[in-house]
Amino acid sequence: MSNISLDYDALAHTPIAEKPFPHVVVPHFISNDDLQAIVADLPDMQSGGSFPPEALELTPRVNSMIEELQGLLLKDLIAEKFGLDLADAPTMLTVRGRTREKDGRIHRDSEAKLVTVLLYLNPRGEDWSSRDGCLRLLNGPDDVEDYDVEVTPAEGTLLVFPNGPTTWHGHRQFIGTRYAIQLNYMATGRKARYELGRHRLSALVKRLPFVG
Repeated sequence: MSNISLDYDALAHTPIAEKPFPHVVVPHFISNDDLQAIVADLPDMQSGGSFPPEALELTPRVNSMIEELQGLLLKDLIAEKFGLDLADAPTMLTVRGRTREKDGRIHRDSEAKLVTVLLYLNPRGEDWSSRDGCLRLLNGPDDVEDYDVEVTPAEGTLLVFPNGPTTWHGHRQFIGTRYAIQLNYMATGRKARYELGRHRLSALVKRLPFVG
């Protein structure tokens, strides 16, 4: 266990929301005090894109939290909550620090990703008042304004949803600092093995900080 307190109890007791697709949003999955410590430890990522943890110079505190997020406690809790069998599902985790002009376009995650877990590591502030960087869970693939739920990417908020044919999401164009950890529980088929292999290759290519 890390020295960062993760609120598993809140996740366990938060009901699943069904619209626009099954998901759970847990505010303050990381407490404000712990979040301040994590934010202070995060690298100043000037390059966009997603980085495997191995490609970044992370502090022991952040590395410890990332190891815990990839552990069995969170996996088993999510599996039980959504009625899924994730026992053999590999994990894939990336860190993002900056959102680019091209990011946030409406999409569904790859079918190789059984479950998507997003943990937002930003303080609440004026950056989110315009809603441009707020993730929207959408009613369809055509309009980012046609959303049912909007998640402010701040204050240690956790979002979890199993992927499926209707799990459209995205956000308005936002350029700037937007820290998030994305954890996926992966399938075990050929496509998933390809994505995991590409993930490991990316870790090697990006081992020099912020290249790519």
